[in-house]
Amino acid sequence: MTRHIAVATADHVATVVIDRAPHNHVNARLVEALADTFEALDRDDDVRAIVLATEGKVFCGGADLTGEKPLADESGESETPALYTAAVRLFATKKPVVVAVQGAAVGAGLGLALVGDFRVAAPEARFSANFVTLGFHAGFGITHTLPRVVGQQHAAVMLLTGRRVKAEDALRYGLVDEIAPLAEVRAAAVRLAAEIAANAPLAVEATRATLRADLAQAVRRRTDHERAEQDRLMQTADFREGINAVGERRPGRFVRG
Repeated sequence: MTRHIAVATADHVATVVIDRAPHNHVNARLVEALADTFEALDRDDDVRAIVLATEGKVFCGGADLTGEKPLADESGESETPALYTAAVRLFATKKPVVVAVQGAAVGAGLGLALVGDFRVAAPEARFSANFVTLGFHAGFGITHTLPRVVGQQHAAVMLLTGRRVKAEDALRYGLVDEIAPLAEVRAAAVRLAAEIAANAPLAVEATRATLRADLAQAVRRRTDHERAEQDRLMQTADFREGINAVGERRPGRFVRG
């Protein structure tokens, strides 16, 4: 167990739970710890599938963009490079991952949900690539992973509008594989993981590796581009306005500058 991350294993399924109340915001340290956890489970021959879940009403509210220097560490330096390096490690995990989404998966939280091979969602779940509402470029590899799952057109709608997609629409898009009642969403994810784990583990891992091919490498290439665009746009007045507008729960008044 690592701070904010707990692991329980039963019947060849490891359930990894993030608890960083109240919004389970991600930062470089958390994603690095999660990658360490996944890599340790890769080395555990008793584990054949992983369930990723979070505590609380929100699955993950994304990266914390508040403060004078958003996405900066204690020294004031950008932590985005470390965050995205750790994200690539998550996509390189060898064992199947089922994500249980009980609430909002926003921004980098959507990116975290896309690490999984499958997503089981509660009706209360909402999915949002809200970057443009912040005057910001999408990150966490989402510009690659989202179209890969839902197709180019659905991804474009989500990325260019920033709209919140309900669970039933996410199911129609292919972003969600199953909807389960809120109280049962994690158990449903475990059942799906157990169904995978009941099969020959070497065959499962080999088939998954073929399906995902060079996904981790593709995410690495895409996060390099995303980071450059994010660094550029974070210097704009529109980004500052977007952060203020979201914090004040109002539409942004953008000026293209």
